[in-house]
Amino acid sequence: MHKSVHTLIGGTPLFELTHELIPADIRVIAKLEYMNPGGSIKDRLGMFLLKHAINNKYITSKGTIIEPTAGNTGIALALAAIGTNVKVECVIPEGFSREKQQLMQALGATVHTTPNESGIEGAIAYAMKLTDEIPDSYSPCQFKNEQNPLTYYETLAPEIWSQLGGDIDVFVAGAGTGGTFTGTARYFKEKNSAIRTVVVEPEGSILNGGTPGPHRTEGIGMNQLSAVIDPSLFDSIHTISDREAFRMTQQLASNVGLLVGSSSGAAFCAAIKEAQMAKKGATIVTIFPDGSERYLSTGIYEEEFR
Repeated sequence: MHKSVHTLIGGTPLFELTHELIPADIRVIAKLEYMNPGGSIKDRLGMFLLKHAINNKYITSKGTIIEPTAGNTGIALALAAIGTNVKVECVIPEGFSREKQQLMQALGATVHTTPNESGIEGAIAYAMKLTDEIPDSYSPCQFKNEQNPLTYYETLAPEIWSQLGGDIDVFVAGAGTGGTFTGTARYFKEKNSAIRTVVVEPEGSILNGGTPGPHRTEGIGMNQLSAVIDPSLFDSIHTISDREAFRMTQQLASNVGLLVGSSSGAAFCAAIKEAQMAKKGATIVTIFPDGSERYLSTGIYEEEFR
């Protein structure tokens, strides 16, 4: 019996996926992080960032956390602050999904929007401005905070390792800040250096040498390398188009019954590509970071992608 929403975070299930393009002797397994109470993998990070801020006296127990976010980290911080006296203010580029903004507000956060054309950099700049103006405030800034990869090194990676008894040959994950990929890949490499660690990005991201540009796949992609990502862990990079990601997201819903976001669709596309190259009997693990309901207004299930 749970008496706090915070104790529901983590312990998410694994799900073995099937697809006609996966060779018969290869296992592709997804960690269903959208089953966290706040609906995303970032629930783990929200708890770490809030505890770190208070324990290190960056704010008092009645202070304000201010975070630039694409949405999920803002939701996670608002969830983490439930039952405390900490206030949460989130800064989000206006073009991101309306549902995320509504969820942050429902959990008690104040939401500020910045012009879409200034991207996440504009949100970061405005968050810093608010931090200067509001007493007893602090911005963890997930894009440069080492608590970000540490969160997944200490929680997500050990969970997967335990659930699979260390039977992992390939790890595939998208990168937005890069915290999930870096923390988890680092843990796996320390356990077994032969594990292949593969990062996923959308077209319009720069990890594979592409030109920065817009993309509809939310939650992953970089205009520049974040301070928390470790490129030395990139054994391979898959760049997935919006069309591929959205089409796979729709297939995961209609064929499998998994209602996940487009970053999950992109990750599954990359996992399939890895499966087609993998050694016989390999186990490939990927992450499904969040659910589709928070993206309905973005047209995630539009006919054009089928």
